[in-house]
Amino acid sequence: MKTNPRFIISGGGTGGHIYPAIAIANEIKAQFPEAEILFVGAQNKMEMQKVPAAGYKIEGLWIAGIQRKLTLSNLMFPIKFLSSLIKSRKIINNFKPDVVIGTGGFASGAVVKVAGDMNIPTVIQEQNSYPGITNKMLAKKAKSICVAYEGLERFFDKNKVQLTGNPVRQDLLTIDSKRTEAIEFFKLNPNKKTIVVLGGSLGARKINKLIEKELSFFEDNKVQIIWQCGKFYFEEYKKYQSQDVQVYAFIEQMDLLYAATDVIISRAGASSVSELAIVGKPVIFIPSPNVAEDHQTKNAKSVADKNGAVLIKESELDERFESDFNKLISDEKFANNLSENLKQLAKPNATKDIVKQIVQLIK
Repeated sequence: MKTNPRFIISGGGTGGHIYPAIAIANEIKAQFPEAEILFVGAQNKMEMQKVPAAGYKIEGLWIAGIQRKLTLSNLMFPIKFLSSLIKSRKIINNFKPDVVIGTGGFASGAVVKVAGDMNIPTVIQEQNSYPGITNKMLAKKAKSICVAYEGLERFFDKNKVQLTGNPVRQDLLTIDSKRTEAIEFFKLNPNKKTIVVLGGSLGARKINKLIEKELSFFEDNKVQIIWQCGKFYFEEYKKYQSQDVQVYAFIEQMDLLYAATDVIISRAGASSVSELAIVGKPVIFIPSPNVAEDHQTKNAKSVADKNGAVLIKESELDERFESDFNKLISDEKFANNLSENLKQLAKPNATKDIVKQIVQLIK
């Protein structure tokens, strides 16, 4: 194998697509320091800041997702997609990658499609328990499909499917040794339980409304909250900052966050589920119902069915949240059982296993 292989990695729109892509890039660099890596994302999306911050070059495509209602943006979609296909071909011709890797998002769809049409080996990293339309389409020409859940052979060619898990930040593997540092970093009271609230990188309206409504309930239970409300909601919720409630738009130090927490309330995006399995703390999943194929509910159910987490649908929050939360913080045996079952689902070597599949294509 040549010493300086070239890779295009494409994924974006949300942290759930970006951070796995960066994790793959970091592992490639660790194994092949001379490797050339180029990211391709969507213009004006968060990857255009996060990827350069991680030390990689990125090209932007004029592409956006389809809205669920009739909008001007939807009418523009065919033009944007055609533009992205043309630019993707130009990028590929100039960069000459050995392999193209897609981790999800509309930019990823365009780049991986063009690479497949040009007979360049492609790898799809399917993060969810139920694949979306884009990956089903791309799978036909993909050489390898790395998945995080069992049973995806019903959607993809079983000869291409590799059960690897989702890539996660490697610093999460050592959180057990960081609790004291984490408590100091977030200035927490070590005698109180800490609840971490995660609505995804952009935030979640329903979860934020829930936390706002339950602030006095949390106070009665003498717990402290670290609340990542998302960049779209920070201005609305920062007024609740107090000694026991910390409000953030976004938190970069996720290893310290997880080290500090006792209970996590989270959406059920694929990356979040994979990270939380490695973290192994008790989790309440509140999946978003507003995503393609309702994949967050399916992700959360696959864990809850194995007694690895509590799953509460948005429609059930009013009737179930307080009782389920109380059980989690008062019944230590129940909480420990959830944690142990969740850890059983972790795949800490996922990133290495994915890069192994990618390298085989070059060899």
